Amino acid sequence: MPGVTHDDAPLLADLMPWSVAPPRLGRGWPTAPDAASLRARWDVLVRAEGSERESLFGPTRSRTTHSAVAQLPGQPSGTGRLARACGPCPEPVRVLCAPFDEQWLIPDHRLIDAARPELWRVADPAQVFAVEQSVVPEAPGPALLATSVLPLAAGRGGRLRPLYRRPGGAEPNLAPGLSEHLGARLGHVPTPEDVLAWTLAVARPGREGCVVPLTADPGVWADGVASGRRALWLMRRDGERPKLPGGRRPYVRAPLTSLPRAGAGDEVLAEPRYDRAEEAILLGEGRIAPVPPAAWDFTVGGVRVLERWFAARAGASAPGTLEAIGPGAWPQTWTSELLELVTVLALLAELRTEQAELPLTSPVTRAELRAAGILPVPAGARRPASVLDHHEEGPEGQFALI
Repeated sequence: MPGVTHDDAPLLADLMPWSVAPPRLGRGWPTAPDAASLRARWDVLVRAEGSERESLFGPTRSRTTHSAVAQLPGQPSGTGRLARACGPCPEPVRVLCAPFDEQWLIPDHRLIDAARPELWRVADPAQVFAVEQSVVPEAPGPALLATSVLPLAAGRGGRLRPLYRRPGGAEPNLAPGLSEHLGARLGHVPTPEDVLAWTLAVARPGREGCVVPLTADPGVWADGVASGRRALWLMRRDGERPKLPGGRRPYVRAPLTSLPRAGAGDEVLAEPRYDRAEEAILLGEGRIAPVPPAAWDFTVGGVRVLERWFAARAGASAPGTLEAIGPGAWPQTWTSELLELVTVLALLAELRTEQAELPLTSPVTRAELRAAGILPVPAGARRPASVLDHHEEGPEGQFALI
């Protein structure tokens, strides 16, 4: 990307100043690749009593079954002590557990060590979360991902940056004055989604963190935004399903293997193998093809996305734990998700090649933004906005003061 050095380029931390550390669950069983397993785990937990319930729960310094916890913003889960909880499982919600791996979470504050309520308050259909990955220079894979669902993880040292500071797509999380300054240089004021799309297209890891080269060239900007919007659509996966051209679309050539769980036998899901000559993923007796090498080799933070996706569904958990409760066979929904994931990774790999060749002329540097008074960013822009427009239920049903 000629025309600017990383030393000149603004930091993501300055362009999208409000950031939040990823939630910290403290235990693995409240998440699963399928919602039915979570409901089964909850049922086992609430049927247990006393020390058995506490042991199944997995107490930490932050949470036990006797912790008094406020309601998770936007969720109807209970606030009574978990030691006394009964009734049905709170309805699981979709979350991003790892790069490109959407799973399910029981949205109950009593189960989560550090839920980051400020994230839940702004999580709605209009929201987009930018997820920082590894900040190590030259690390393989994208430096920034995006998702419509609440992310539970980021890369080493990474942060979560909501595009909007308030629900309903209100108050963009952009440095004050940035959009107007870019508009004066480009000839039109970019939308918040345009800025995010450009960022996805050009973000690179740097010594100080993720850097985002900016341009005042309208043609280059338009090309970068178009590429970034396509990447955003592929990452969010909340609209029309992406497809590869005919002849390149992956199909199930042989059904995927059954999935014995720990506690029901000693076997677990076979490790996937990739046949480069046949461009096929082999899983036990199962076979999916064609799978482009670029999709299999797609990494984030140095880890193959597809290998990590399979590992999360391998079923290797200690018998007698809640995490050991899961499907007894490979669910059909997982096959559909896998085929879509292969498609998304293949298309993103093509986009990344295009983005790496994007010429950057007329750079907008950090020095320019400082001269324009945009940097340094005001301290208030790095703090969450006050979005409490209603009472939130506190521990034991008491309403929190606002």
